Amino acid sequence: MPRTYGNFIDGEWTESRSGETFDVTSPASAGETVSSHPASSREDVEAAVDAAVAAQGEWESTPGPSRGAILTKAGSLLADRKDEATELLVREEGKTRSEAAGEVQRAIDIFHYYGAKARDLGGVTKSASGPDKDLYTKREPLGTVALITPWNYPIAIPVWKLAPALAAGNTVVLKPASEAPSVVSLVFECLEAAGLPAGVANVVTGSGSDVGGPLVSSDRVDGVSFTGSTEVGTMVAETAAEDLKRVQCEMGGKNPTVVMPSADIEEAAKTIGVGAFGTTGQSCTATSRAIVHEAVYDEFVAAITEYANSLVVGDGLDDPDMGPHVSESELSSTLEYIDIGRSEGTLECGGSRLSNDDYDDGYFVEPTVFSGVENDARIAQEEIFGPVLAVVEAESFDDALSLANDVDYGLSASIITQDLTEGKRFVNDVEAGVAKINEKTTGLELHVPFGGYKDSSTNTYREQGDAGLDFFSSVKTIYENY
Repeated sequence: MPRTYGNFIDGEWTESRSGETFDVTSPASAGETVSSHPASSREDVEAAVDAAVAAQGEWESTPGPSRGAILTKAGSLLADRKDEATELLVREEGKTRSEAAGEVQRAIDIFHYYGAKARDLGGVTKSASGPDKDLYTKREPLGTVALITPWNYPIAIPVWKLAPALAAGNTVVLKPASEAPSVVSLVFECLEAAGLPAGVANVVTGSGSDVGGPLVSSDRVDGVSFTGSTEVGTMVAETAAEDLKRVQCEMGGKNPTVVMPSADIEEAAKTIGVGAFGTTGQSCTATSRAIVHEAVYDEFVAAITEYANSLVVGDGLDDPDMGPHVSESELSSTLEYIDIGRSEGTLECGGSRLSNDDYDDGYFVEPTVFSGVENDARIAQEEIFGPVLAVVEAESFDDALSLANDVDYGLSASIITQDLTEGKRFVNDVEAGVAKINEKTTGLELHVPFGGYKDSSTNTYREQGDAGLDFFSSVKTIYENY
C-alpha cells in the first residue's frame, strides 16, 4: 500500500496549501506506486521560511554540544531504521540493495560526524598589536538556508548538507528531488524524534518552478546549497547572487580514468567498470571516459567489454550488479546518447533497452562500451548520466593528461599506474576537484572536502568535512580593549 507523506513545516506534517499531490513510482516497475507527496506552492515555501526564520534565534543560541547531541541521536535513530530506509530508497530510486544500504550508512555516519564536530565550533585567538587588548574570532551561522538536493543520492546528499547546516546553528528549508523524496521524510522523522525544535528544519516537496525558484529568490533566505545539473545550478547561482546570498552549487561531471602501460589491465577494467556502471552511471563522479595508452588499448577494450557483459541487470530489490534508470526521461536521454555514440565510435557491447518479462515495466538499459572515440565527440564531452563508457586512445602520458583536461567539467579524475612519477604528476596537474591514484572516480570520504573545478562547481565553497561547516558559517573578528 503506497504511503502518503506530508511537508514538514514548523514541527508539523501538513498537506500542501493547494491540496494537490504527486505520486512516485518504482523505476523497476513503472505501474507500482511507491508513495504520494504534496505538490507544494509558493505559499508552502513562505510558510516554511516563516517557521525557519522564527526559530533561528533560539537555535543559534543553543550550545553547539546540545545541537550535536540531537544530530547524533538522529543518526542512531536512522541506524535503527536502516533496513526500512534501504528498501524505500531501492523502491523509489532504483539502486541495488547493496548500493542503497551503503548510502544509508553514509547518512548515518554523517550525522554522527557532524554531531561530534558541533563541539568544535569556535574561533581562534590572535596576538593583538598592543597591551590590554584581545583579538579573536568567532563563528556565527548564516541564518536561514535553502537546501536543494538531487534524486541520485536521495539520502546521503540531503544529510551531508543538512547536518553541517544544523551543527553550525542555521535553520533550514530543504527541497528534495521529486523522483525520490520519501527517504528525506524518513530522515526528518528521525530528527523530530531526536528532539529537534519546531521550525529549525523544514521540508517542502514539489517542482523546481513552484518550490525551488521561490525558495532561492526569497529575500529572507541567507544561503543556498544546491546539487544538480550545471544548467540548473547556473540559474540558481545567478538568482542567489541578485541579493548577495552565499551560494554553493555542485554540478555535473565528465570524469576520466587514465590507464597506463604499467597497470594490471584486468584490475583496471574492474576499477573503471565499477566507476562507470555502478549506480547505473547515475553519479556526478561516475567514470564516463577511459583514456587508455595505446600500448594497452586493445587489451583494455577486450577486458572492459568482458566486464560489462558479465554484469547482471535487474530490480534493485534482488541486489543485482546494476539496477534501472530512475525514470523514463533519464532512460530516454541515455538511449539518445547511445544513438549518437553509434556514429562517434565502435559499439563494443550493450546499447539497448532491456525488454522481456523481467524488464518490460522498468527503465532498464544494458551497460554500454564504445571504443575508438575521439575526445571531441559528444559522448566524450557531454554528461550522459547513464551506464555508458567512452574509451579514448592516448599516445603518451602527456597526451592522456591533456585529453583528461580537455573538457568543460572538472569534478573527479583518476589514473591507474604503477609509476609513482606518473601518479604524482597526474594528481598535481589534472583539472579536477578530486584526484585519485589507482582508484575509481566514484566514492568519497565524508571528512575531507568535496567539489569540482570549471563547470562542475560554482567554485565558492566545498562540501563535507570542515569545509561543510565553513560554508554554513560566517566569521566575526572581535577587538577588545580593556
